[in-house]
Amino acid sequence: MNRRRVNRISAVLLAVGLGVAAAAFLLAAPEPEDDGLDDPLHNKKYVHELKVLGGQANVLAAEFQDWFAAQWQGRTLARTIAVLTLISVGAYRFVALHPDSAPEPPASSPDADPGTR
Repeated sequence: MNRRRVNRISAVLLAVGLGVAAAAFLLAAPEPEDDGLDDPLHNKKYVHELKVLGGQANVLAAEFQDWFAAQWQGRTLARTIAVLTLISVGAYRFVALHPDSAPEPPASSPDADPGTR
């Protein structure tokens, strides 16, 4: 694929992805003050029970799940879309501009016996 076409496709992907991220940012409601009353991970008794039932790994898993869920709502969603757009365009450009890195299928030898295939 020629470089000019890859640049055009990359520009379109960036414009669409960052446009969607900007729209999500502008349309999202402002994030409320985090008072910690809604989040059970701010409750010491809850965290203690998590540790008793599953150890420190259980607490870390609950914190990761809470963080991951927060990435998909509000203005944080806009940042997530922007980062995923940049990663996707970078991966596309790498694959499109480096076709030599793809493994080639094995070529058959011209002097190989046709009956052995």
